Amino acid sequence: MANQQVYASVITIGDELLIGQTIDTNSAWIAQELNKIGIWVHRRVAVGDVWEDIIKALDEEGRLSEVILITGGLGPTADDITKPLLCQYFGGKLIVNEDALANVKNIFQNILKRPMLDRNLKQAEVPDICRVIQNKRGTAPGMWFEKDRKIYVSMPGVPHEMKGMMIQDVLPALQQIFQLPPIIHRTLLTAGIGESFLAERITDFETQLPTNIKLAYLPNYGMVKLRLSARGKSEKLMAELEAEFDMLKSKLSDVMVVDEDLSMQQVIGRLLVKNGKTLGTAESCTGGYIAHLITSVPGSSAYFKGSIVSYANEIKEDVLQVDPQVIKNFGAVSKETASQMVKGALKMLKSDYAVVTTGIMGPDGGMPDKPVGTVWVGVGNAEKTETHHFHFRFDRQRNMELTGTHALNVLRKFILNGSEG
Repeated sequence: MANQQVYASVITIGDELLIGQTIDTNSAWIAQELNKIGIWVHRRVAVGDVWEDIIKALDEEGRLSEVILITGGLGPTADDITKPLLCQYFGGKLIVNEDALANVKNIFQNILKRPMLDRNLKQAEVPDICRVIQNKRGTAPGMWFEKDRKIYVSMPGVPHEMKGMMIQDVLPALQQIFQLPPIIHRTLLTAGIGESFLAERITDFETQLPTNIKLAYLPNYGMVKLRLSARGKSEKLMAELEAEFDMLKSKLSDVMVVDEDLSMQQVIGRLLVKNGKTLGTAESCTGGYIAHLITSVPGSSAYFKGSIVSYANEIKEDVLQVDPQVIKNFGAVSKETASQMVKGALKMLKSDYAVVTTGIMGPDGGMPDKPVGTVWVGVGNAEKTETHHFHFRFDRQRNMELTGTHALNVLRKFILNGSEG
C-alpha cells in the first residue's frame, strides 16, 4: 500500500444529522486532518439510524476508498446500532474487552460517581475481529477493521471523543501504514472584498498557475481565504509554490489581512500581544458575539479585559454613560451613540482599545432611514475614536456574524494605523 495516492470516505451516522437537529462538524474536521497528512477525502456521507442504509454506505465507500472513517451510533441506547451492525458486517461476535470495561467502570465510579446500568457496561463489548481503540475521553471504544485491503475505523460521534482517537491513534497508524505524499499549503486571508470580485481581480494569476499548484477559495462571513496547494515536498516544488504565493500577495496587498491560515480573532490577538495592549468590547446588536470570538483564542486573557453587553438603552446610559439626549436625538443605532459607547467602554473596562457595535439585526425593528442590517461600529483608544457604517442584507444570525467580522477588521486597521503612526 506504499507509494500511492490514498483516498478516504467519511460516514457520519445518526437521524439527528439528517433532520438538522445536530450539525455535522465531525466530517469537516476529519477531512482537514486527513488532508494534512496527505490523504484526500473522496466523499462525505451522512446516513440515518437505518441498518440497510448503513450497509449500503459501507459497501459503496469500500469500493471507492482505501480508508473509511465512521462516526456515530456507538452510544448505550437502542438506536445506537453501529456496533452490532459492524460485528455482523465483518463476520465477528461481540466479546467484552477488559481494558474498555475498566475504563467504563473508572469513569462511573471515580469521575461521575454514579451507579452503572447494564447498558453502560455493554459499551465495553466489541467485535472479536476488530482492533480496539481505547477511548481516553469517554466510554465507547473505537474499532479498527480491515477487509479486502481496506481500512474501516468506527469512532464515537461525540466530537471531543472522536478527535482524541484520531489524534492519538488513527492518524499516526495511517501514517505508518501508507507512504503518503505530503500536501503543502500556503494560505492568505482577505477581508472587505467578496469572492466573485476577488476572483475577477486574480483571473490572470489563476490562469497562469502551474498545473501542479491548485488554488482554492474559502469564503466565510465577510472574509475569503485563498489557499495554494501542491503535493510533494521537493525543494523545487516548495520554491515554485512560494513564488506563486508571493505573486498572489502582491496582487491583493490592499485587502490582505495575513499570509497565514489564521482567523481574524487570532490576528487581533497577535497584534495586541505584539504591542502590549489590551482590548474591551461594548456590544449591543452582537450580544457578546465579538467577546466570544476573542476569548475562543487560547491565551486571550493576556489582552482581553472584558465586555459590556449593552443591549438595552438604559445599560448604554447607566453603564457606558451615553448621554440620554444623544439617544433621543440620534437613536441608539447612530454614529453619535457608537462614539460615546467607545468612550464609555474605555473608561469602564480600563482597556487600551475598545470596539463597539450597535445596529438592527432583524427580522424586525427596521425603519425607512435605518433598515434591518444597519450597523454602526465604533473603535478607539485614549487619543482617537472612529465610527464606521455598514449595511448587511441577510438574516439575523448572518448579520450578527458579519458585524463581528467587520468590527474586528475595523479594529485591526485602527491598531495598525496607530502602531505605524
